Formats: sequence, structure tokens, C-alpha cells
Amino acid sequence: MKTYLVTGGAGFIGSNYIHYMFKKYKDIKIVNLDKLTYAGNPENLKEFENNENYVFIKEDICNAEAVNKIFQEYDIDRVVHFAAESHVDRSIKNPEIFVQTNVIGTTVLLNAARNAWEQEDGTYKEGKKFLHVSTDEVYGSLEEDGTFFYETTPYSPHSPYSASKASSDMLVKAYIDTYKFPANITNCSNNYGPYQFPEKLIPLIINNALNGKKIPVYGDGLNIRDWLYVEDHAKGIDMVQEKGRLGETYNIGGHNERRNIEIVKTILKLLYDVLPETDPRREHINENLIEYVEDRKGHDRRYAIAPDKIRKEVGWEPETDFETGIRKTIKWYLKNLDWMENITSGEYQNYYKEMYHL
Repeated sequence: MKTYLVTGGAGFIGSNYIHYMFKKYKDIKIVNLDKLTYAGNPENLKEFENNENYVFIKEDICNAEAVNKIFQEYDIDRVVHFAAESHVDRSIKNPEIFVQTNVIGTTVLLNAARNAWEQEDGTYKEGKKFLHVSTDEVYGSLEEDGTFFYETTPYSPHSPYSASKASSDMLVKAYIDTYKFPANITNCSNNYGPYQFPEKLIPLIINNALNGKKIPVYGDGLNIRDWLYVEDHAKGIDMVQEKGRLGETYNIGGHNERRNIEIVKTILKLLYDVLPETDPRREHINENLIEYVEDRKGHDRRYAIAPDKIRKEVGWEPETDFETGIRKTIKWYLKNLDWMENITSGEYQNYYKEMYHL
């Protein structure tokens, strides 16, 4: 039985990855290490609380003593490293936290894995692998000229968030080169789907629209992002760990480029269509909710990933087109309004305090 250490597993992508892995495999153990900052919500994984193959540990990845202890106690085979501060606006206001978690925390994990896995002859125990989950934002911004980000694209981060992620990527690359460390890096495009914290664009649109609140749109709203359904991302990560060449970077993109304003208008229309005609919320779900606001500092114009390498070497490609994925996402949030209310009210934090006696 393989034992996976998943960092940040109570967050959006991490919790979806754990759901995917337990659905696919019956013979794995998952140790979920999460500090439970504002974006971590154990309620995302409530169904696994009594699963003997699931362990939750509330801890900071920057705590070297605690992280080393986990490797010793659980004989970790695979690390999937999601844990990161990830909201660009927050990074602009408080860069130091992003450097601490994303750079120092990654270093702690790399050292702990190396200490646990490296043998006297400098080789590593068979089957041990470390996967570092990163972002397309490390590449900077693209022009609207049909070009794409490739694994060979030079890094050019434009926010404290993307700079901290670029730094963590470089550390992983350095460990691969210096210590022949068994690792891979994946850089993904914008994820969407269930369990996403409502400060991010798509759940923010849904929540604000349902409550008749203004939907802020940065600048002219014409910034372009490539959207990837989160379950497709989880599958890609698993396939890289199983089939990817050690030491390689793989870009995971959705081939779903959309302008921000297009995303807003699409969701408003779909929400209006999905709600019953008798639902009073339909009255205020229209484009009058859109409010253009001052553009974000250092706002990248366009992201677009070419997943050619992962398709060729690993056999992965996105399975969910945006029209299908966004309908599934909207329906999930409508069925889980209590989850959304617990997040926006802060009640979810009381849940994990009671559950884990914090």
C-alpha cells in the first residue's frame, strides 16, 4: 500500500485531488498535512473522517521538526505538494507570508523527503517521488497573439505570489540537479470546480449573483485566462506521478481560454436559466450586477498553456470542456449552499475547531 503525503489537502485543489484518489484507488493511504489557514476547510473531506486509510494532521509545512516526524512515522512513498498561499491580491498586501509558506515551506518539505528517502550511496529508495504543484503565473503574461506557455518558457513573475511560486519551482529544480532528487513539477492553468474558496473569480460570481451583490471586474474585463476543470487537474497529477519522467516539468492546461468578462456573463446567464422560474433570486441575476473596478497592480493580460508535453509523454489531456465544466460547477454550488454559507460566514472555522479539538 502506497502512502501519500498531501500538503494543503484541505484546500480547493488538494481536497479535490484526495476525492479523486480515493475514488480511483482502494489500496492507498493519504496523510493530509494542512495548517488550516482561512482557505483550508476539513469539511471538504468530511466523508473520509472515519476512513482508516485517511489521516489528517494540522500543522505548518514550515515546522521542520513536525514534518520530519511525519516522514518517520508514516513511511511516506509519495509527496504531492499543494500547500501554498495563492491569492494574488493578498500577496500584494502582505508578500512576506507568501515567501514564508511558498519558499521556506517548500524547502522544509524537500529536506524532510531527502532525509527520509536518500540512501548511503546517494540513491533514493525505490518508488519514492515528490510532485510540486505550481502555476502558469510563473511564466508572466502573454500577448493576444496565439502564443502559449511551454515548459521551456522563461520565468517572468509579475506579482509577489507568482514570484514566490517561481522561487519554490527553482528550489525543486535545484534539488533535482544537485541531489538527483526524485521530483517532478507541474504548472497548471486556472482551476475551477467544487470546494473553491469564494474569494476566487467563479465562486465569487456565483455567490454574489445569488445574493444580489455587485460582481467586481478588474479593469476592462478583457484579461484572458485558460480554465481547467479541477478533476482533470487531479487526474493529470496522478498520471505524472505514475508515468512522468523524473526530473521533468509538465504543464497542465485546459485549452479553455476565456476573457474574464465572458466568464461573468456566462455564469449569470446559466444561473438565470438553471433557477426555477418561481425563484425570486432570478429577478436580480443580470448584467446590471457587473461593476468595473480599478485594475489589479501588475495584472497579467493573458495566460495560455500548451499541454503538448504531458499529452505526448504521459497520455493526459483535458476531458472537460468549459461549457460542461461550468454547468457542473454551478449545479454543485447550488446543491451545496450550506457549504458556501459556512465559508462566507466563517462558520467552517468553528467546524474544524470542534472536530479537531483546537
